[in-house]
Amino acid sequence: MNFYFCNRYSLSIAICIFASSTILAQKPVFQSPAFSVYPDKVVQGKYEAKALSATSITSNYASPDNLYQSADISFKFAINGRDNEMPSGQDHHFTATAVNGMAETPIITLGKQLNKTSGKASFLSPNTKLKVKLDLREVMKQFTQNGFYTTFNGTTIYKEDFKGVFIAGGTAPMIWDFDNLVHHENLELKDPDGDGIYETVLILNSKQYKKETAGEWNLSKDISAFPQYQTSNVLANALYNMSVEEMIKAVEPDSTFRTGKEWAGVWTRDISYSIILSMAYLQPRVAMNSLLKKVNKKKRIIQDTGTGGAYPASTDRMIWAVAAWEVYKATGDKDWLQLVYEIIKNSISDDMRNAYDETTGMVRGESSFLDWREQTYPQWMQPADIFESECLGTNAVHYQANIVLSEMAKLLHDDKVANAHAAIAQKIKNGINTYLWLPEKGYYGQFLYGRNYKIVSPRSEALGEALCILFGIADEKRSAQILSSVPVTGYGISCIYPQIPNIPPYHNNAVWPFVQSYWALAAAKTGNTTSLFESINDIRRPAALFLTNKENYVADNGDFAGTQINSSNMLWSLSGNIAMVHKIIFGISFHPDGLSFHPFVPIAFAGKHSLSNFKYREAVLDILVEGAGNEIKQFLLDGKVNTSAFIPAELIGTHAIKIVMHNKFRPTSMNKVKNYITPVVPAVKVDGSVLMWDRSPGEAGYIILKNGQQFIITTSNTFKAPAIAYSEYQVMAVDKNGVKSFASEPVVVADKKWITVYEAEKSNPSSGFSSKGFTGDGFTETSKTVNSKVTIPVEIEKDGTYAIDFRYANGNGPTNTENKCGIRSLQVDNKEAGTIILPQRGVKEWSNWGYTNSVLVSFQRGEHVISLMLEDYNDNMNGEINQALLDNMRIIRIK
Repeated sequence: MNFYFCNRYSLSIAICIFASSTILAQKPVFQSPAFSVYPDKVVQGKYEAKALSATSITSNYASPDNLYQSADISFKFAINGRDNEMPSGQDHHFTATAVNGMAETPIITLGKQLNKTSGKASFLSPNTKLKVKLDLREVMKQFTQNGFYTTFNGTTIYKEDFKGVFIAGGTAPMIWDFDNLVHHENLELKDPDGDGIYETVLILNSKQYKKETAGEWNLSKDISAFPQYQTSNVLANALYNMSVEEMIKAVEPDSTFRTGKEWAGVWTRDISYSIILSMAYLQPRVAMNSLLKKVNKKKRIIQDTGTGGAYPASTDRMIWAVAAWEVYKATGDKDWLQLVYEIIKNSISDDMRNAYDETTGMVRGESSFLDWREQTYPQWMQPADIFESECLGTNAVHYQANIVLSEMAKLLHDDKVANAHAAIAQKIKNGINTYLWLPEKGYYGQFLYGRNYKIVSPRSEALGEALCILFGIADEKRSAQILSSVPVTGYGISCIYPQIPNIPPYHNNAVWPFVQSYWALAAAKTGNTTSLFESINDIRRPAALFLTNKENYVADNGDFAGTQINSSNMLWSLSGNIAMVHKIIFGISFHPDGLSFHPFVPIAFAGKHSLSNFKYREAVLDILVEGAGNEIKQFLLDGKVNTSAFIPAELIGTHAIKIVMHNKFRPTSMNKVKNYITPVVPAVKVDGSVLMWDRSPGEAGYIILKNGQQFIITTSNTFKAPAIAYSEYQVMAVDKNGVKSFASEPVVVADKKWITVYEAEKSNPSSGFSSKGFTGDGFTETSKTVNSKVTIPVEIEKDGTYAIDFRYANGNGPTNTENKCGIRSLQVDNKEAGTIILPQRGVKEWSNWGYTNSVLVSFQRGEHVISLMLEDYNDNMNGEINQALLDNMRIIRIK
């Protein structure tokens, strides 16, 4: 029964509405093995969220993570907060059985695995105190005898750089986030009596670590200033209203967006993706304020703090340009256009010098928004390696930023800039389609990675795949392939697939609602009904059960509590929830000269959808969509039929729009899969020319790569490599289903004659820093005020291709935050050859040496001069500190 066809008498209407809603409530709108969605509720096992009205929802959801805490715990120790005790996947295991509220580990020797579990299913008592004891005497002995300690993987930690030892683990209050252990005082072990036995006491299963949500949501703010949505689906009405209310709560007193309830401040990527989804037109002034807060005094977009000191290890700041363009399309503000045009042009200009790869046509830098290194990269990759990666999502962002700049230039009659950046965008697009497309998979790979020889990671990367469709990088055929081929788990599309082993959920093994929203928009553009409908329900399920728009949830079980960090009232999540209504159900799309409509109404949502008080420039629109489908049968403006579903930007006043849909869809499909974890990355060692690595459970064989190409397949865990010419070898583990691990860190097999080392201090002033572990007689400092140009003369004995890199130290910050990444332009014989970055390696760790990225240069035999120059466009996000120590330079002949 459909209540729109009940007779006109009020009592009959009331009875009819009640009867129809009762019938509808008994039949799911969407159903899967994981959960069901009804017109008024979401059901997941024994949990239910029910919309009592458009302004009230109740939920009895309780996180499984809160119900039973296993007494079996896994953990690891970390000197200076680094994952440096044992190889990846090798942890300590202990059953924390409390006696009188206290459990205690035996004394554990650093590096020697503890396996002491009961073998029985047992649970932690509330507020269990766990004393952890660690024997660090061997480390102290090496500090005394040698001045340093050598970790299992050969890394040197100098006595002067010892900051303490921490515990990492998966049971709260422990965390597996090594980069942030130093910020958790209770996770540091102390040695108060100086006997070399370090201790800490942790409180496990404490109420303060329980992650809970509210049991009821009731609308408490006036949302009448914003578009009002109404349909027969009461759950859809309520979730829309809840998201609009959370949007109001997300505005700070200074009229900028708050990223989330637990995330204060303005973050470039968060606000930008949110503005593109729906904030550009709902709160344009707040969007403008927020975007301008992420611009520095040099009129450049600010890259958020992150890997190795942020920019240019991370380069996804250019999503700001796409957001700024969306604001202009929504408002038509000419002053805004002129202002952001200069900012975008300046920022892209710097990126072209610092991060663009002329060989591939693509852009270097970390995956967009996936800014937690080990969550999406193999653990061996340092920030310099991550800078060298060329990632799907980040390249999609840079493609669209150049398109935006080109379109802005056209409007401002700057044809030279318009043509130049349209051509640059085309190069990036060609690079993505040449180097990242995986025809055997039917979607794009995650990124290019490696050292002097790059390979493509075959994992899917959900946001990047969606952006390639939305921005037109993928053509119509490829777009359809992507939507039907990318793996989607039971609770939604995970950020990457398959998952990385031994890494807790956050970006790995997690679904992010805002990414799901972009995936839904891509499905709508492509006409994939199956994927679109599932996406909408994947977004509604967590919002209803958790009674808030959470940041993320675990892909395995859909729970919010199992991820490393989470937040309620998350700006980009709520922005996506709103976009599902405005940009999909009503199909609203903004253009410089007007507004177009492309509604996509799944058959399960067939009926009437009204959106009143929708403000567009000088017009207020009341919009009604009837029927289902993704093709318009009739478009009426103020009762008159329009030949196109478009209204001009000049429209003023209040107007009524009615859209009648064709009730038809073409057949579509999606790749629904179980979640999956790849094998562990082999840790390869080389002894002369023999490669060796340990076996891990579940490995069926190994693929050995030579110089980025498959060389041999073997079941052995050793390999004798011919040491004739320079060669980089990597190993991938393969499981019984043919699923591969990441490739191991490249190891070099080459005669010493292929590698020449030049000491920096031989041709430059020696530094007075009290650092240790350098080679030669010293090292050179380079900063904005000291040796901003470093020059090293070289003698090349044979024509060929050479890789140039530098051994350096940067103690200006940790590897995961702040903004003091060193940047230099490499010049060969006074000609620019590329960019060298010198990322942060640890707070005040000036004896922590590592290698920069390498730049490939073609040399002819003879004398040459190599220079590291600090150019104006090499400015980092700090602006003041751009500093590093240079130990030596390597020139490696690779061809």
